[in-house]
Amino acid sequence: MSRLRLWSVIVTVVCVTFLTALDNNVVNVALPEMQARLGLSGTGVQWVATSYPMALAGSMLGAGQLTDAKGRRWSLLTGVAVFTLSSAGCALSSTGLMLVCFRGLQGIGAAFVLPASLAVMTHDIPPRMRTAVFGATTATLACALACGPLISGAVTQHLGWEWIFLMNIPLGGFAFLVSAAAVPGPAGRRRIHPLPTAIAVPGRPIAWACLLLTSLVSCLVQGPAHGFASPVVVLCGAAAAVSALALCRSGIGRHPALKELMQKRAYSGGLVTQLLWGLGVTGVSFYTSQFLQSGFQLSPTRAGLTFTPVFSALFLATPFVAALARRWGEARVCAAGLLLVALGLLMVALGSGRRGPAGMFPGLVAVGVGSSLALPLTTRALEASPGHLSGFAAGLFGAARELSGVFGIVLVGAVMTSVQHWCLTRHVTRHDASLTAYQAGLGAAAALVAAGAPVALWALRRPVRDAP
Repeated sequence: MSRLRLWSVIVTVVCVTFLTALDNNVVNVALPEMQARLGLSGTGVQWVATSYPMALAGSMLGAGQLTDAKGRRWSLLTGVAVFTLSSAGCALSSTGLMLVCFRGLQGIGAAFVLPASLAVMTHDIPPRMRTAVFGATTATLACALACGPLISGAVTQHLGWEWIFLMNIPLGGFAFLVSAAAVPGPAGRRRIHPLPTAIAVPGRPIAWACLLLTSLVSCLVQGPAHGFASPVVVLCGAAAAVSALALCRSGIGRHPALKELMQKRAYSGGLVTQLLWGLGVTGVSFYTSQFLQSGFQLSPTRAGLTFTPVFSALFLATPFVAALARRWGEARVCAAGLLLVALGLLMVALGSGRRGPAGMFPGLVAVGVGSSLALPLTTRALEASPGHLSGFAAGLFGAARELSGVFGIVLVGAVMTSVQHWCLTRHVTRHDASLTAYQAGLGAAAALVAAGAPVALWALRRPVRDAP
C-alpha cells in the first residue's frame, strides 16, 4: 500500500469515527430548543437522545457479521451512505416521531461504520502504526464526547438545531469518496465470503436481544415519569422478561464465537470495563448540558464551552499515556484513570453548588485526564480477538459501548427523577431539588466508573512468564 493510500485510510477511519461518535451526544445541548420547537415531552427528549445509540447497539452484532461476510469496504461504504442520508432526514424532521425514527436510522448506519473501521485498522494498517492509530481513534471517540456539547451549543444558538445534522452531509460525502478510493476491496473477483458456522450468530437470538434492549429501555424511560405500576411500564417489563428468558433458552451464551472471545481475559474484561465507564460518563454528559442551561441559565454556547476543560485535559494528557503504560503497566494506568474519572465526577457534583459553572472545572479536568489514561483498554481488548473474528469482536465491543450510553442516560435519569420527586414531596424548592438530584446522579455515575478499576487490573495484567 502506498504512503498516500495508507494516510487516506487513516484519515477516513478517524473521520468516520469522529462523525458517528459525535452524533451520540451532539444533540444534548440542543435538546431544550428541540423540545420547544417540536413540542417534545420529557420522555420524548430521552427517546431523541437514546434512539441513536439504542439502534446502533441493536444492529452492531449483525453489522459485524456482515463486515466479515461481505468485506470491510462494502460495510464502510454502506454505513456512511445510510448515516449521511438519515442525517438529512433528521434535519428535515417536523415532529418528534420523525426525528426519533431518523435518529434510529443514523444508528443503523453507524453500526456498519464502526466494526468496519475497526476491522480496517486491524488488517489494513501496518503493525508498526497500528497501536498509534488505535490510540488516535480512541482519543477521537473521547474528543467527540468532549466536543459534542461545544459544537452543539454554538451551532444551535447561531444557526438552529437542524444544522447539527446538516453539517454531517459534507463530512459524510467526503468520507464516502475517500473510502471508495482508498480502502482495499476483497481480493480477486470473489466479493462475498460465507461466514463460518463458528462465527455466524443466528438471527433469532439477535432479534430477542433487540427486543430485550428496547423493552428494558422503555421501562426505565417511562417508569420514573408515569410510575412503574402503570400499564405501559408493566407491559414493557413483561416483554423484557419474556425476551430475556427466550434469549437464555436460545443458547447464545454457548455459541462458539462468543465463547472464544469471552475466554480472552483482555477482551472480556475490557468489555465489562468499557460498559461501566460508559454507564457513568455518558449519563453525566447528557444531564450536565441540560443542568447548565436550566440550573445556571446559560446559553447553549456557554453551556458547550463549559466542557472545554474535558477536551483540553484529554488532548494534553494523551501523548503521555504510552510512556506511563510502559513505566507502570497498562493495568495500573487504566485503573488509575478510571478512579480519577470517578473522583472527577464527585468533584463536579460538589462544585455544581458553588460559584456556578466555575466550581465544576476542576472535576471536568480530572474526568478528561482520567479518560485519556483509560485509552489502552480498547487497544488491548481488540488486539486480543482472533483475526477471523475481528469484525464480530469489533461489533460486540462497539455494541457494549453504545449500550452503556443508553443505560447511562436512563439509569442516571432514573436516579435523578426519583431524588427530585423525593425532595419535592418534602417541600424543597424546585432549584434545590434539581441540584440535589443532579448531584445524586453524578454520585451514582462515579460509583459505576470506580467499579471498573479492579476489572481493568484483572483484565490487563500481563501473565507472569516462567523462569527459564
